[in-house]
Amino acid sequence: MYAPVVDQEIATLVGYADQQLDAIRAAALGLTEEQAVATPCRSVLSVAGIIKHVVYGLRGTVRALTTGEAGPGELDAAAFAAYTASFALGEGETTTALLAEFDELRPQFLAAMKAADPDADALAPPAPWAGITEPRPIKLRYNLVHQIEELARHAGHIDIIREELDGMSVPALVLTRAGAPANQFFQPYVARPGTIDS
Repeated sequence: MYAPVVDQEIATLVGYADQQLDAIRAAALGLTEEQAVATPCRSVLSVAGIIKHVVYGLRGTVRALTTGEAGPGELDAAAFAAYTASFALGEGETTTALLAEFDELRPQFLAAMKAADPDADALAPPAPWAGITEPRPIKLRYNLVHQIEELARHAGHIDIIREELDGMSVPALVLTRAGAPANQFFQPYVARPGTIDS
């Protein structure tokens, strides 16, 4: 949890991003691979699919923040196909392997955010779904806050999906992974042996 603290702007942004990553990372705790790819809601989203999509997003954001790339001038068919595929596991992919990639990218993502100057000039990539076909000038703050927005959106998605699977809330799983002791508000989750992160 990113607890209340007097912080500089960039530390605050990094803290909130990391809090969302905690939630996304914790959501798979105690699931089987079958549960992780299940789609219990009306959408095609699964716990594993969201983790895969977040990995896709972390990789792209690290590249953008470290190279200054705004992305392609147009979203071509191949790029759109890669984006769409980022929401579902492909042949031979596992949640466990995705979590290892997530764990590798997470510190790189946070370091890239921490090194960023929110007031720096940058370019936002096109958003053709919103009628924006060319990169647009922004302050980097816009992109950094957008990363938190996207992570928070997916943390909310993954929480709902996990609750649909077995009734567990992601905040309780975050506390469990952090080793928090039981108290009147929280009982640690006990994962069955042989499940993810057990």
